[in-house]
Amino acid sequence: MEKQSKIPMIYGYAVCLVAVITLLISVTSLVNAIIDLSDPMHAQWVDPKAPSLVSFENYKMDILKSGEKEQAYIPDEVTLLAMFNAAKDDRIQSAKHKTNQTIIVNSLLIIICLVLFFTHWRWMRRLSKVGE
Repeated sequence: MEKQSKIPMIYGYAVCLVAVITLLISVTSLVNAIIDLSDPMHAQWVDPKAPSLVSFENYKMDILKSGEKEQAYIPDEVTLLAMFNAAKDDRIQSAKHKTNQTIIVNSLLIIICLVLFFTHWRWMRRLSKVGE
């Protein structure tokens, strides 16, 4: 009988431990996503070979450097500006989408962890009172 009462206790404490660990990881990820949402231009990893989107001048220089081959097409100023704005908007939208997704998923995970922890913790307290 002693062994049967320990199995539910081990299960309950294991679920509580996993819930706490998952909660800590989710909170960290949630905080990082909120910080990334405040500055989406610097939120994602950027390929070093990609043109810089810090300013139009930097973008223009990177594009012109990549087009130094003899027969490379060099777009005019208006086209370059349109390309820069499109690339910048794409990076911002991509970062916002990723951070919003992370915020939603981790918020749901935090709620699930809290529900699992408190229901199992209450159950464990009832088991320990019955066992006494």
